Amino acid sequence: MADNTKDIPTLEQLREQIDALDIALQDMLNQRATLAQQVAHVKKAGEEVPIFYRPEREAQVLRNVKERNKGPLDAEVVARLFREVMSACLALEQKTRVAFLGPEGTFTHQAALKHFGHGVDVAPLNAIDEVFREVEAGAADYGVVPVENSTEGVVNHTLDSFMGSTLKVCGEVELRIHHHLMAGANTQREKISRVYSHQQTLAQCRKWLDANMPGAERIAVSSNAQAAKRLEGEWNAAAIAGEMAAELYQLDVIQNNIEDRPDNTTRFIIIGRQDTPASGNDKTSISVSGKNRPGLLYHVLEPFQSRGINLTRLESRPSRTEKWNYVFFIDLEGHRDDAEVKRVLDDLQADSLDIRFLGSYPKAVL
Repeated sequence: MADNTKDIPTLEQLREQIDALDIALQDMLNQRATLAQQVAHVKKAGEEVPIFYRPEREAQVLRNVKERNKGPLDAEVVARLFREVMSACLALEQKTRVAFLGPEGTFTHQAALKHFGHGVDVAPLNAIDEVFREVEAGAADYGVVPVENSTEGVVNHTLDSFMGSTLKVCGEVELRIHHHLMAGANTQREKISRVYSHQQTLAQCRKWLDANMPGAERIAVSSNAQAAKRLEGEWNAAAIAGEMAAELYQLDVIQNNIEDRPDNTTRFIIIGRQDTPASGNDKTSISVSGKNRPGLLYHVLEPFQSRGINLTRLESRPSRTEKWNYVFFIDLEGHRDDAEVKRVLDDLQADSLDIRFLGSYPKAVL
């Protein structure tokens, strides 16, 4: 009988192969970083105001990574590794400052790092309108704010902030939201009488709280991270927050994944000062308003139907200019430079509707 064990490499041989690959990977990573530095020199020499972060280029690279991946690593895992490589290389070109709705440890913080990687400087701010002001003033290059949740719907403060802003949407990121019940070092778990969290989080965990903690008072605070932070000095309270907050504030997770819907997802948008060229798989955000008249909504929507343009979101907010008038916020598939999208925008303007272009940007890749 043949002895096949001779064809099986030893543990030592496998480790030697891994070490050799690690050396090759490290060399190639530094070659890539050197090229990134050369890109920075070319941009600084050839552009009056060089733009280092290019959302459309990064989206194309990450899509290609996922498409050519053959395993055994999952395509999403490989793309996240490339995300961090790109982030580190971008930091060699120009350090990017990203403002987000804080404090540290929020889901918005997590979304910012998911989209930009850990090579950026992040700045937590207390309110959505502060994030807009920071980017408008040039104190931050980009901002990250939540815009909608699959369970609780739109974030009105974000939509309202666009009404007085010239900023553009230049990207989006979707984040699966897992809520965890957590306790601090001083918490007496058998005596918990109050639960802190953001009001949307409390709503997203309503059924679990009704079934498992019906007697506990639910107290809404400004953010999940703030809820986690409050446990430091309390003995009869718990908080609902994400894993990042538990790690940051050194809390113990009592119960994982207490959200009512397992597919609970929040969409965040990236705001900046520049327009974004087409990436090949894009979305466009606009706002539409007009004088109140019969069939106004029909007039807003009909051009999209006749041109075959798919809408991914439609929201209305009260106008700030006239009582009982409304502004419609619309997300649609396609880029502003696409022929059919251009025709739709022309149709809307021809119907005496006021159009504000809020940005074209790549669809979320990660």
